Amino acid sequence: MFTGLVEDKVKVQEIIQQPGGIRLVIAQPAAFKDVTVGDSLAINGCCLTVVELQESSLAFQAGQETLSRTNLGKCYPGGFVNIERSMLLGMRLGGHIVSGHIDAVGRLVSRDDADGWCRMIFEVPQNLTRQMASKGSITVDGVSLTLVDVSPVTFSVALIPHTLHATTLGDLPIGGQVNIETDLLAKYVEQQLVMMEKILPIATMPTAQTKVGE
Repeated sequence: MFTGLVEDKVKVQEIIQQPGGIRLVIAQPAAFKDVTVGDSLAINGCCLTVVELQESSLAFQAGQETLSRTNLGKCYPGGFVNIERSMLLGMRLGGHIVSGHIDAVGRLVSRDDADGWCRMIFEVPQNLTRQMASKGSITVDGVSLTLVDVSPVTFSVALIPHTLHATTLGDLPIGGQVNIETDLLAKYVEQQLVMMEKILPIATMPTAQTKVGE
């Protein structure tokens, strides 16, 4: 599990094509010296396992399923990704609960930069906006953000100067693709509502009345 508070923005060193997927090699942040093989890290919000450690790099493998559902297939040497280590029990939860399981890829359709701040509007599949609400939480490329407005197919967020500088979102162009993960609690609420819609018609059906004396 993660918090959506990106710890660093690091450079992609290599993309190696392999049977069934790719090997993603990124620079290792100085603060990540405690990372070991088998650890889970969020790369652009996607939970990946460290498969190899070098002196200054970390390597991961991403299969076709992951590549088809995220923007990791569009990574390139020299580009940057957001990175976060998994949560520790007892640590402060400064963002929100993030699973690292990407729901879909969204697209930046508008950005309004002013005085170092930025308002962004993203387009997403309509089934995802049912799990969003104004002032709720959303994860964009691993960054925990607060929703401003939500429409049937879009949502907007307001980014502070620090977030723009410390993450890849600051350089995101119009049309750029991002990994989207909706709030975990919203998923459970929607699932419960769907189940109740299926059960309620049965529960409220009139039952046959037994006549007195029969």
